[in-house]
Amino acid sequence: MFNTLHLMFETQYNELWIAVDLIAERIRALVYPAPGSYAQFVKLASIKESDDVPSAEEMIADLVKGQEAVVKTARKMFPTADRAHDEPTTDLLTQRMQIHEKTAWMLRSMLE
Repeated sequence: MFNTLHLMFETQYNELWIAVDLIAERIRALVYPAPGSYAQFVKLASIKESDDVPSAEEMIADLVKGQEAVVKTARKMFPTADRAHDEPTTDLLTQRMQIHEKTAWMLRSMLE
């Protein structure tokens, strides 16, 4: 499964890299400083890194949990953005939820 997973993980990595940039730009548009270092990201993260060397199946399961955690966080933030009538942020949250829900579903299908 190495080649299949490698290509899939690379695609996800690239999509997430672009997403981080879009989120940082939205934060800056709201006139707040965006996190810019790994140390800052780690402090803000709800998804913890693994110190283990997981099997392919464990990697996929961890990624499912991570995708679900992002969706959960976005759903929690949505009402605040909606009450503030911040349509650009609600749009960004909606897009992220759609992407992460779809990715979680695709990853879960690999575990069945």
